[in-house]
Amino acid sequence: MAEFRIEHDLLGEAEIPEAVFWGIHTLRAIENYPITGKTIGTYTSLVRALALVKQAAAEANALLGHLSKEKTEAIVGACRDVLDGQLHDQFVVDVIQGGAGTSTNMNANEVIANRALERIGHAKGEYQYIHPINDVNMSQSTNDVYPTALRVATCLAIGELLSAMAELREAFAQKADEFKTVLKIGRTQLQDAVPMTLGQEFSTYAVMLEEDESRLREAISLIREVNLGATAIGTGINTDVRYAQLATERLSELSGLPLMSAPNLIEATQDCGAFVQLSGVLKRVAVKLSKTCNDLRLLSSGPQAGLNEIRLPPRAAGSSIMPGKVNPVIPEVVNQVAFEVIGNDMTITMAAEAGQLQLNAFEPIIAHSLFKSVEHLAAACRTLTVHCVRGITANLPLLAERVRTSAGLATALNPYIGYENATLVAKRALAENRPVADLVLELGLLDKETLARVLRPDVLTHPGLPDQF
Repeated sequence: MAEFRIEHDLLGEAEIPEAVFWGIHTLRAIENYPITGKTIGTYTSLVRALALVKQAAAEANALLGHLSKEKTEAIVGACRDVLDGQLHDQFVVDVIQGGAGTSTNMNANEVIANRALERIGHAKGEYQYIHPINDVNMSQSTNDVYPTALRVATCLAIGELLSAMAELREAFAQKADEFKTVLKIGRTQLQDAVPMTLGQEFSTYAVMLEEDESRLREAISLIREVNLGATAIGTGINTDVRYAQLATERLSELSGLPLMSAPNLIEATQDCGAFVQLSGVLKRVAVKLSKTCNDLRLLSSGPQAGLNEIRLPPRAAGSSIMPGKVNPVIPEVVNQVAFEVIGNDMTITMAAEAGQLQLNAFEPIIAHSLFKSVEHLAAACRTLTVHCVRGITANLPLLAERVRTSAGLATALNPYIGYENATLVAKRALAENRPVADLVLELGLLDKETLARVLRPDVLTHPGLPDQF
């Protein structure tokens, strides 16, 4: 067997290693774009989405009578091989590339064509039998294949992120239930405020995640509108008038996603607004997740000179010089993922804005940034769930003592002794380092029975007026 095969393109001929499934167009891209070292093959959802698009296109063309049965079966079989996890290492183009994703589309066309050729007993490169462009790319352009595949891939990837967020939300909800009777002092502006339960504090983290899951589902609904069949600029040149709708229907069935054809394919081919909106929601997730991790780091600070109200599970020695030091490394790594996502959002914003006229040439960097955000957020959520939240414990003696001695209890007495008296009590409690309850009794502002009723946990941590208890 020859070590190389010869293929040609617009620029001339080139030797292609006989063993590989990609061809000359992919080779040009390998040479042209040594940018990140990260290939499109590392994004499993994108490779699967490309295979789904190619299969849907082949089946639509076959139903319309434009692609023979033999070619269709070979192409569909090759696409299914890719969907089964094969040949992903053959998607070798750098994820950041010029040409609006043309090299990605060409890479997919060549890999699928050469696998299809093998399936019908021909050698790689024998394109007279199944051609990467004439057959695999029939009725298509990069300008509808790439955006459509990106949208399908994003939907698939977001499903993983939503699953990871749900696991983290459940972990926080379980901690909220575990800590539902643990009283503590809340804080505003890092200053002591009024009592709450540790369970209430942890329940907010669960609620924030649930809200963001809903926002993600809303944003992904816009991503399901695709421009398959638009071809070059959205006019559908070189396609059967029935193709766009039929190919989209087939893609929806194959992917299991409720996809729909955009009402205006020219608009859909140039507009990246849905990616901007989705990225904005990912940034929202990142910001709130980072805020939560800030709280966990602050609440666990110490153990002697910090708040030390909760204890995070120790994951690693914290210093090469300070014996016994343990750092909040899991929240810290999640913080850093959040910073990255926020930066990715700016990249996506600028790339969407930079499009001109009938096409945005910068979707590859949108894809790279989106996939990084989604994948890293999902990994961060799972890491936070498994290695941190599930193992958090409360410092019960310290929390109880802080509630007992807190001047913030004076706020709960406002309806009973008035603001002026409560202020006096709070001021003396701080100055004399004495419990509020002792001072109230000493000043005769309330009797012991009433004071005990007023300072009950259910009174301190829920709405209510004096005559309602």
